[in-house]
Amino acid sequence: MSRTTRSHTIATHLTNGGLTHLRLTEAEQRDGHPGRHDADGFAVRQHTDGTGTPVVIAGAYGPDWFATMREIIHRLEQPYLKCTVLTDEPGLADHEVLVRWATSDEIQERKRAQARAQAPLAALLRKNLAAAKADAGRQALEDAGQTSLW
Repeated sequence: MSRTTRSHTIATHLTNGGLTHLRLTEAEQRDGHPGRHDADGFAVRQHTDGTGTPVVIAGAYGPDWFATMREIIHRLEQPYLKCTVLTDEPGLADHEVLVRWATSDEIQERKRAQARAQAPLAALLRKNLAAAKADAGRQALEDAGQTSLW
């Protein structure tokens, strides 16, 4: 069973991430196309999933609602926020996502995927640090009057 996810918590996370909360009512969220709003932003509403657990539906609105949707997903799936964003749930419009708390397994998998993606960069960084340390050691020996033979 999932943890309860509250709309005000998700709205706070998104607002802290730089998105604008449009504070649309549920009727305004369900009515019309998301592109008809003047400003880019988001709106959230409380929902209950199939197991009866409260979750949140977040919608992107404005002329560039698709970019706002990408920002919502990116922001909420940060490891320190511990949310899972589902885009393909039945009953969701194209501009909406379902947000719930992530399970421990999901968070661990994200950490492993991030480590795999950063592995080449981390290896290059370790190699460059080792080379810099060796150069600094060699320079210290030369400054002390000792030189290597080759």
